[in-house]
Amino acid sequence: MSASMVRATVRAVSKRKILPTRAALTLTPAAVNKIRTLLQDKPEYIGLKVGVRTRGCNGLTYTLDYTKERDKSDEEVLQDGVRVFIEKKAQLTLLGTEMDFVESKLSTEFVFNNPNIKGTCGCGESFNI
Repeated sequence: MSASMVRATVRAVSKRKILPTRAALTLTPAAVNKIRTLLQDKPEYIGLKVGVRTRGCNGLTYTLDYTKERDKSDEEVLQDGVRVFIEKKAQLTLLGTEMDFVESKLSTEFVFNNPNIKGTCGCGESFNI
């Protein structure tokens, strides 16, 4: 026999805990309400698309755009009737992130509370992982 046989054994594991998967992106109620308001007068759009671009003094920055369709590589987050799509390039950088909408006296903006970020620039617009 010139070819060697390789054997594999399968064993059943009892009492194994199934670990819950981390959500790619969670939305706060404020973010859900703001996205719903933004899309209310734009029936041609199905949701928002979140991406990252190389920009700023620290490396990456988030982008938000309206989207009319889901690309094959996009990950969809559906929460409380609101759809947010994550571009393939941004999926690993956003894993476990909370998207919030904050209004203050000086600005109104979406804020990404990302546990994966290692550093940000002084203005808070760019980050690195």
